Amino acid sequence: MRHFLTSLYLLGTFLHTLTKCTMSATDFHLDGDHLIGGLFNIHYAHGGIYQTKPQAIDCSSQPFSLSDYRRFQMMRFAVEQINNSTYILPNVSLGYEIFDHCSDTKNFPGILNLISVNGLIQPWFEPLKNFSRVMAVVGPFTSTDALTIAPLFMTDLIPMVSYGVGSSRLSNKIKFPSFLRTVHSNDGMIEVIVKIIVHFNWRWVAFLNSDNDYGRDGLDLFIKKIDGTDICLAYTNALNDNTNYSQIFEQIEAQKIHVVIVFAPEATSEALVETAVQVNFRNKVWIACDTWSINKRLSKMKGIRNIGTVLGVSQPVETVPGFNNFIYSTKRQTFFKNEAQTGFCNQACNCSYVTPEDIISADASYSFTVYSAVYAIAHGLHNALQCGDGKCSDKITLFPYMVLEELQKSNFTLLNQNIQFDENGDFKSGSYSVVFWNQTGDAQEIGFYSFYPSLQFFINNTMIKWYTDGDVPTSLCSAECPVGYVQKQTGIHKCCFNCEICPNGTYINITEDRYNCINCKDTQWSKKGSISCDLRVVEYMPFTDNWAILIMVGAWALVGMTLSMSVLFVVNYNTPVVKSAGGPMCFLILGCLSLSSLSVFFYFGKPTVAFCVLRYLPFLLFYTICLACFVVRSFQIVCIFKIAAQIPKLHSWWMKYHGQHLVITVAFITEAFLLLISYSYAAPKPYQNKVWYPDKILLDCEINPKAISCSVILPLLLCSLCFAFSYMGKDLPKNYNEAKAITFCLLLLILTWIVFVTQYMLYRGKFILMFNALAVLSSLYCFLLWYFLPKCYIIIFQPHRNTPKYFQSLIQNYTKTISQ
Repeated sequence: MRHFLTSLYLLGTFLHTLTKCTMSATDFHLDGDHLIGGLFNIHYAHGGIYQTKPQAIDCSSQPFSLSDYRRFQMMRFAVEQINNSTYILPNVSLGYEIFDHCSDTKNFPGILNLISVNGLIQPWFEPLKNFSRVMAVVGPFTSTDALTIAPLFMTDLIPMVSYGVGSSRLSNKIKFPSFLRTVHSNDGMIEVIVKIIVHFNWRWVAFLNSDNDYGRDGLDLFIKKIDGTDICLAYTNALNDNTNYSQIFEQIEAQKIHVVIVFAPEATSEALVETAVQVNFRNKVWIACDTWSINKRLSKMKGIRNIGTVLGVSQPVETVPGFNNFIYSTKRQTFFKNEAQTGFCNQACNCSYVTPEDIISADASYSFTVYSAVYAIAHGLHNALQCGDGKCSDKITLFPYMVLEELQKSNFTLLNQNIQFDENGDFKSGSYSVVFWNQTGDAQEIGFYSFYPSLQFFINNTMIKWYTDGDVPTSLCSAECPVGYVQKQTGIHKCCFNCEICPNGTYINITEDRYNCINCKDTQWSKKGSISCDLRVVEYMPFTDNWAILIMVGAWALVGMTLSMSVLFVVNYNTPVVKSAGGPMCFLILGCLSLSSLSVFFYFGKPTVAFCVLRYLPFLLFYTICLACFVVRSFQIVCIFKIAAQIPKLHSWWMKYHGQHLVITVAFITEAFLLLISYSYAAPKPYQNKVWYPDKILLDCEINPKAISCSVILPLLLCSLCFAFSYMGKDLPKNYNEAKAITFCLLLLILTWIVFVTQYMLYRGKFILMFNALAVLSSLYCFLLWYFLPKCYIIIFQPHRNTPKYFQSLIQNYTKTISQ
């Protein structure tokens, strides 16, 4: 470190010795009780400069910048105004030492002069004994300049108040503790640019930045700020003196980008835009940063309208009262002075040809920031020197760090603008103007972004005349998807996508997620391409439904008919027809048919656990008894007429042990046991069927196939036996031919359930419950109408056929037929 500091000292002395400037130093130097430094790019060294020996650059030989010269004069004016004030520094004079800082690498003599004491720089490792008379520095203008020279001022905590540096790196107070600025950092500038892009719904943009600290910082901030937004950085390129602008334009055109952001210093931006005009790069939206957004030469350049629409973000241009008079008075005093006087390195202007009108009409951007920077330092001195009552204390030994402390607490009003710094030394208040280059070539203010007292953003769209002569231009990689479609990314950029429609049961909410379809809840549904879900309609068969009422009436009618038939059979109990129908067994069958009809009533209404159990239990249990009775009855008929003669022992056993009672009892107990096992394993329970219909929820009973098959086995077996026995007796005497009636009933029963099962496979709406209830009721009516009703008809309307004699004659005729 010691060798480095010694080398730095020798280098400064060497450069000091070698450098000579021949020009009046009056404009660059003013004596005073306290000095402030000034760094302005009055000249600008373009590109690399070849040198054969290490020497400082002669700035006066480089291209002249009128706008920067205006800012230089603004500092002089502010100091003069403060010195003439009786309030800020009443008995203290403020002086300045200003340098033309035209290069960021070959301009150190002026910097070393500001931090030196009597021409010497004290090494950092030695205890401080002498301090520079410079209490603060105004400048520099560019980020690279500031990052290069700021460390030299930070060690002694000499305040640097920049009027143009935007790099966010300088907000780091650990590395740059005494750096402040009267402009907003690049963070604020990029924030406004992003808001403009979002405001006009542009998503496919190019970002061209200068290949220096300022431009790279802007690009990094832009990438961070568009993260999480719909904006895609389609193209970026760093601009320098060797950049092929025409090639950049071809690449932008090839990618169909219609919005170009240019974040570069004024000189670089001028070269880029001039090339765009020359190569006829047309019809784009240009977004300019504050370095060139109100550039008067470019905005009035011939052919500038062909490049498209230019929007920009600029520092508000504040008119500083008295500045014009100062310029006119300075002309008489300094512009024609003897130029033979000598000053320190780069304190030469070489600008005697510049008129006051040139200065006044030059780009006024950053003028107020220079003005406010000088006033901020003056207020810092005011507080550090404890000025008041028309005087400042002369007993205080002032050091730069004392001025820094007061600067950081600045809070005053200047030309109706609040001057205040935040904890990072960044400008806290103020605003940006959003401008539009109108047809007359002026940068017309069309909106603003305000920082203080609250964040506000506004753009008046009606003031913009787009190159399209109508609607706002678009800049998209892929066109917006229609309503109900999601974006499926096709490349590395999320802005490039295909559109896919959301299927049934899903929807898209573009405010939450434009890339994925969202599933509806179980209780909701949606059509293809929906943007929201609708509630599903809950369906079940209520008791009040017309079909339900009709079926329940049919069930009550069945109960009434069974009661009527039972009464009729009781009255005619000893007649041959009742005996041939089964005798006492008829009452058991009729009773079980009535009890089976209970199941019909539980197919309607909202399903509950009880409803689901009773929907199947009565029918399966009591209908099994009915089938067992018909099995017994059909077996008895066949046994009497066919088996008794061939197998007499079977007939005698059947009669001796009351086989019919035994079969019915065993069937009842077995079915009851199977139902108990079935319901214990998995009893029917209510459930919501959400699968069959996307827009409906069907309230039904869930049946376990394994469990229900256990309780259905016995009825199916009995039905098969009954059909076999009854079919064997199809040729018996007419009046004794219950077998034919049973066979017919069984065929109807089988047909009924085949129709129901087919319907169940094709349709699962609420009416399936009606069909199920109807199948149950039809199964009951099969035996009631086709087995018992003919018996009732004979009893009532053909009593002559209900006599023992008539039945005996039929049996004798059948016997003769069999014997033949």
